[in-house]
Amino acid sequence: MSAAGPPQGARPPGGERRAAPFGGEHLAGPPQGDAAPVIDVHGLDKSFGDKHVVVNLSLRVERGEIFGFLGPNGSGKTTSIRLMCGLLTPDAGSGTCLGYDIRTESSAIKRNVGYMTQRFSFWDDLTIRENLDFVARIYAMADRKSTVDRALADLGLGTRSGQLTGTLSGGWKQRLALAACMLHRPQLLLLDEPTAGVDPNARREFWEELHRLAAQGISILVSTHYMDEASRCHKLAYIAYGRLLAQGTVAEVIASQNLTTFALTGPDLARLSEKLQGQPGVEQTVAFGDTIHVTGKDGALLERTLREATRGTGVTLAPVDTGLEDVFIHLMQRATDNWGGDGEDKKAAQ
Repeated sequence: MSAAGPPQGARPPGGERRAAPFGGEHLAGPPQGDAAPVIDVHGLDKSFGDKHVVVNLSLRVERGEIFGFLGPNGSGKTTSIRLMCGLLTPDAGSGTCLGYDIRTESSAIKRNVGYMTQRFSFWDDLTIRENLDFVARIYAMADRKSTVDRALADLGLGTRSGQLTGTLSGGWKQRLALAACMLHRPQLLLLDEPTAGVDPNARREFWEELHRLAAQGISILVSTHYMDEASRCHKLAYIAYGRLLAQGTVAEVIASQNLTTFALTGPDLARLSEKLQGQPGVEQTVAFGDTIHVTGKDGALLERTLREATRGTGVTLAPVDTGLEDVFIHLMQRATDNWGGDGEDKKAAQ
């Protein structure tokens, strides 16, 4: 379950507290104009022991942008997010977040971001209001009651403010987490798989809220496994086992792979899918309900193979637009797991 934990870096160096009432005075603001990128990093590398988990990562996120971060489990998404925002120190590379240097000004970055972790980490035996009040205390906010009241109203939590957090459903816990993230009016939200395990309606409402925040100029970096959520991002980056494989708008990411896709419908598609494996021009087959999508880079060769394979079978084929899911399956199948013993050898052979 994705949710936020208590904010880190609530005090600046030296231990002094800073007032930051909700809707009023902010914590120390970012030292840049509106036109400057919120995140601008170059050549980031990070290893843990002998595992190279982030490799030469360069990325730029603009103000008011929802930037989606996608990739298989264990591919380095969370580590990359933490590097870009000063929560981890890179082994190599440089950059800025909110105008601050990610290596030397991480404390200032922490005071201006809201972070939702993958695991819900608030206190089950406190009410929603009590949890938010505790977070407001950590940030040393003036007039905590009005700050918490505003947060409850903004996220539709007012009627449940006295409910114990441990009794909340996943969707309501998600709202509480986002409310806590926004208490100190951050300029950047870091959301690490925030909707995992949440029902579709709650996910839709959550994303509507994210777009409202982006319209106010708040930048959002969000990791997700859901293709419908990825399609709602302004831009995307796909990372697989530490390596950035594609980035841009949805249309740019799809176009960058130069794939041709055919949809096949008819009888015995499972057997046909097996038969097509390894055939000329066929790079992947994926089931989509009562059809299969067959994809390859050489469109003419792929079509010839499919027409020959389906002749006399009752199966029909038609070209379709390559979708985001087709692209990400294609990218994932060609990525090498850096936790495999011969990962680097495989990369060298590709």
